[in-house]
Amino acid sequence: MWTTYITYVWTLEGWLYVAVVIDLFSRQVVGWAINDHMRTSLCLDALQMAFCRRNPKPGLLHHSDRGSQYASKEYRIHLDIMSMEQSMSRKGNCWDNSPTERFFRSLKHEQLNYEKFRTEEAAKLSIIDYLAFYNGKRTHSKLGYKSPLEFEREFQRKTA
Repeated sequence: MWTTYITYVWTLEGWLYVAVVIDLFSRQVVGWAINDHMRTSLCLDALQMAFCRRNPKPGLLHHSDRGSQYASKEYRIHLDIMSMEQSMSRKGNCWDNSPTERFFRSLKHEQLNYEKFRTEEAAKLSIIDYLAFYNGKRTHSKLGYKSPLEFEREFQRKTA
């Protein structure tokens, strides 16, 4: 199952928007996109990255909130082309997408809240740096205190 969500980051040049796709099995961020808008194309860029990196089997459950980007015809068409099943949070229920919202809390609390970004480029570099840290080094209690990459490698060794 994959989950997806959008957040925003302030810079002195204006707002940046970040969309991620997270694989719930390992908590790994498998797709992401950063831009100065939050149109559907932002979310599609993150989805496309995840799809190209993972090439999931047909029927993968893809969960989001009820945001207009995820409910759009364009997004739903891409999910159909990728043979994914769309799931959306219940109306007004933020708990349905809590793992992805928790990722953004970690990003902001552990990285972004302590920086003032003069430029959008500086913010992008900081976000990308955190993504590398999060996937490769940050441990999760849900994963037996392993990082997402370490958890996946261990799983692959056990099933090989």
